[in-house]
Amino acid sequence: MAMMKAVVASPDGPVLTEVSMPTPRPGTVLVKVKAGALNRADLGMLRGGTHGTVGGAGTPLGLEWAGEIVEVGADVSNWQVGDRVMAAGGNAFADYAVGHAHRIYPVPPGLSFEEAATLPVALQTEHDAISTNGRLRAGETILVQGASSGVGLMAMQVAKFLGAGLVIGTSGNASRRARLGEFGADLALDTRDPDWVGQVLSATDGRGVDLLIDHVAGPLANDNLKATRIGGRIVNVGRLGGMSGEFNFDLHALRRIEYIGVTFRTRSAAEVEQIVSLTTRDLLPALAEGRLRLPIHRVFPLSEVPEAFAMMKRNEHFGKIVVSVE
Repeated sequence: MAMMKAVVASPDGPVLTEVSMPTPRPGTVLVKVKAGALNRADLGMLRGGTHGTVGGAGTPLGLEWAGEIVEVGADVSNWQVGDRVMAAGGNAFADYAVGHAHRIYPVPPGLSFEEAATLPVALQTEHDAISTNGRLRAGETILVQGASSGVGLMAMQVAKFLGAGLVIGTSGNASRRARLGEFGADLALDTRDPDWVGQVLSATDGRGVDLLIDHVAGPLANDNLKATRIGGRIVNVGRLGGMSGEFNFDLHALRRIEYIGVTFRTRSAAEVEQIVSLTTRDLLPALAEGRLRLPIHRVFPLSEVPEAFAMMKRNEHFGKIVVSVE
């Protein structure tokens, strides 16, 4: 049985070891992973948890990768050996990964594997949140909570590319907040400021934003309702600020707000394929033109994955932490 290097979870943290090399099944391709990127969900997987169908005891860590196809399974006609691809999927911190033929993306020319590895999760998450569920229309105003995270930085850029008018981003970190303008924010706010909702209302002629993309939740739920216009939409993508919090049901009703929760953990394979298809259609041209990007905070070699996870835990990064698997 062929073996490969991989980083797996253990009681002592991530460890580099050898595991069985995967083989492509019908409808899939085998990819030589060149780089993987960390996401916050990786911290849960490090404790032995799963993220949807990805992860679990003994399986390689990481859920976002880029690499080169080295073998094509049966019934695959849209990819060939040598194609550069990227995907949201397991085995990111391993020599090889299997990608489903309809759930992977081409890596545009000129984009490095390290850059490509930062993109799949953010691209498909934010297209699904902003376009499909948020139904953003050209000229509408949008607020992104947790805008200095990887998905937050992508959300602002996607919103601008899809024609948003005013884009507001929030961050509780002053130095990160100062950089939000580089990624599409017309206005950067601190939600620790007691008057942040007032600042949103001032910027939107007293109405509130048309669409709010929330990566924080927790204690912000009721203020989010106040910052969103009557008849507006809130899409809850993440819960970095807490899994629960106070919720004013009467305020929700008075403002007649659509509150939509999204996650990939309960999506069917067909649903994910549809999301990948829509993301490819709408965002890959912008990616090829260099209009969508994420900053790389640091690249670690595979042997230093424990340090990469430690950096993620400390939350001291701006942009993405990447692991090179060369």
